[in-house]
Amino acid sequence: MREILFLAHRVPWPPDRGDKIRSFHILKKLQTMAPVHVGAFADDARDIECAEAERAGLASLQVELRDKPSWFSGVEALASGKPVSLTAFGSKAMQDWVNERLASGSISHIFVFSGQMAQYVSADFDGRFIMDFVDVDSAKFESYASEGNALMRWVYAREAKKLSDFESEIAERADASLFVSEAEAALFRERSGAANVTALGNGIDTVFYDPTAKFKKLHPVFPDPLIVFTGQMDYRPNIEAVSDFARNAMPTIRQAHPETTFAIVGRNPTPAVVELSALPGVQVTGAVDDVRTWLAGADVVVAPLRIARGIQNKVLEAMAMAKPVVASSAAAEGIDAVVDKHLLVAKNVEEEAAKVSALLSDTYERLRLGAEARAHVIAHYGWDAQLAPLETLIKGEAAK
Repeated sequence: MREILFLAHRVPWPPDRGDKIRSFHILKKLQTMAPVHVGAFADDARDIECAEAERAGLASLQVELRDKPSWFSGVEALASGKPVSLTAFGSKAMQDWVNERLASGSISHIFVFSGQMAQYVSADFDGRFIMDFVDVDSAKFESYASEGNALMRWVYAREAKKLSDFESEIAERADASLFVSEAEAALFRERSGAANVTALGNGIDTVFYDPTAKFKKLHPVFPDPLIVFTGQMDYRPNIEAVSDFARNAMPTIRQAHPETTFAIVGRNPTPAVVELSALPGVQVTGAVDDVRTWLAGADVVVAPLRIARGIQNKVLEAMAMAKPVVASSAAAEGIDAVVDKHLLVAKNVEEEAAKVSALLSDTYERLRLGAEARAHVIAHYGWDAQLAPLETLIKGEAAK
């Protein structure tokens, strides 16, 4: 092994959302193996600032602000026949930088985080190529294509087909294709027929996500029941999840517990999310300094996602904070846990309302479920344990 090229669709710093947390820990592990060159996109000036602060510890760094308008990405996709997922992250400057790194002859290994970045790996690269798809993105777009107006169904169906073809092509070239859970890996094997597909799970920092750690507590303390959802609030599955829960679960819950508050905690709430704050008992916080403040104050944490891929970090974080979690079937699918022992699973919004209401009425059960959840996460979801197979995957010489 000489040097590693690490490509990511979003800079790993700061590790404050699900994809960045995973890429951050993977990058840290790679840096123990060899010098690492990082090429990634930034969402905003803060991302760039955080990335630049890490430059000294890297072999080289290429960060670009991703500011291409979505309509332009769509036009490029139609003109080129590519999926929008690729054109949205297409950049001549990034490609030139990657080509320069490869031309130097120093790169023996490439690790690509998220499928959008695989477009930068040339087919003639003769080193070891590891592709971390994380989730089966094409399946997500297939789910989107099942609803909405005719035009958007066509757009999502096209994206699903184009992206699925691209995923299969990349998996054929890669020495290993990684997914965040065995369920995602099995789905991809079934859809693509690809070999060398394996699961590499997410971990959780149980020292940071610890209810006894030092962090700012919620003030004023909510005297009444508090339900919390955490997540990036401009992400469609999160928007749909909180909208359904606020409109259809909360009225039932408040019949039994009239003073209950549902706090939607996360940055960049869309207008549709902000509007939910007009509903009785619903609070939209926007970005917060420390999500642990709200998790610690919660009586119940919910993850009512209808569309979910892989492992939901928000669920692991809440479990690590010793909170009882009520998750949808989709949100719980990638979590290795025992239902009713470590978390509760609800099949629909009616079950969510019923299970949350029951927990709010039973202090002992909330404490028991939370304690079991934290113990399980400590035992099974440490980052060191989850990433233990990574060195073998990187250094292995398995045939393509």
